[in-house]
Amino acid sequence: MADHLEASVTLPSDPASVATARTYVIGTLAEWGLPSDTEAADTIRLIVSELATNAVQHTFGQSPTFTVDIQLDRDEHLRIGVTDSHPRFPKRLPAAVQQDNGRGMVIIRWLTAESGGKLRVRPTREGGKTVSIELPWTVPAEPVSAAGQQEP
Repeated sequence: MADHLEASVTLPSDPASVATARTYVIGTLAEWGLPSDTEAADTIRLIVSELATNAVQHTFGQSPTFTVDIQLDRDEHLRIGVTDSHPRFPKRLPAAVQQDNGRGMVIIRWLTAESGGKLRVRPTREGGKTVSIELPWTVPAEPVSAAGQQEP
């Protein structure tokens, strides 16, 4: 594999774009060697869902689009960032039992830490922000058969 791979997609800030972002990221990572039926792919799928949902729901119509960037460096570090043009950084909302929202950043932070990664939020030059995660890149060396033995 190459020393550096990257991919990017810009989507409208619309709830339907969350599924598109998820599909795009998982499809790209599958091309880069991460099978879509792994625990790592499931974790990434959920993180991307939360990042994209935040970009749609919490920009209050002030960001007509959001961009998902994916970078893989030296088969070691995977970075996924979601950039929108709203200047307000995410903040932890009180997540009362009866609320349906307010837990996204907690979920992202927990899943990222559980996977040995880091979460970052930084401003963009244009006045928006990028919320990104960096995870160790772990891909199964070879497919494992149903009997638990590696296939040749």
